[in-house]
Amino acid sequence: MISSNTVELVREEIPVKQRPLTLSPHIKTGLVLVDVINGFCTVGAGNLAPKEADARISQMVEESVRLSKAFSERKWPIFAFIDCHHPDKPEPPYPPHCLIGSHEAKLVPELRWLENDPNATLREKDCIDGFVGSIEQDGSNVFVDWVKNNQIKQILVAGICTDVCVLDFVCSVLSARNHGFLPPLKNVIVSSQACATYDLPLHVAKTNKELVSHPQELMHHIGLYIAAGRGAHIASEVLFE
Repeated sequence: MISSNTVELVREEIPVKQRPLTLSPHIKTGLVLVDVINGFCTVGAGNLAPKEADARISQMVEESVRLSKAFSERKWPIFAFIDCHHPDKPEPPYPPHCLIGSHEAKLVPELRWLENDPNATLREKDCIDGFVGSIEQDGSNVFVDWVKNNQIKQILVAGICTDVCVLDFVCSVLSARNHGFLPPLKNVIVSSQACATYDLPLHVAKTNKELVSHPQELMHHIGLYIAAGRGAHIASEVLFE
């Protein structure tokens, strides 16, 4: 297990600049939820779900729910990615997970109401990167269309995993923005409290040659650090005017 001293040392050596964010109705903001679903968040729900209660993931779910309710009350747009796979299309190096039609491939119970919320757009994706997973057969992109149709100037990103699906999506969006593919989007903001990643301690990984250790707090920090390095803003907390 990575010691708390090691994590603190990393935080000192590669700090993540973050500050409180107050959202104003004068700047069109959209909320993007990344895979806040049973298969990654609900204890015992599947191969990639937590095996036991996980405080960091529980906090992420609670904060994602709070943000979702605040956006819905204000009738601000919400875009929710749902990891969803066909059984004949594996996603190495990960084991089968979130198969289409399964309980795993459903929003967590606290967010199921989004399925009927007029402000919410739900998108099933069959890959790590939601930006790529939003591409349709005709070449159009559901996420790009959502940004343009709602005239969104900034997005607030929440979800799991900080260093995997969240990070890949954020990096792709920033690249698309920088190349002028996402007008009028200007800012990409990641909520540190509303993101989490999984925990796989070294002593557990050593029991199976197929596993690679993944210390939760450390990788969450590194995910935020890389996102910030790509140009994302990191919000330590999110408030509303």
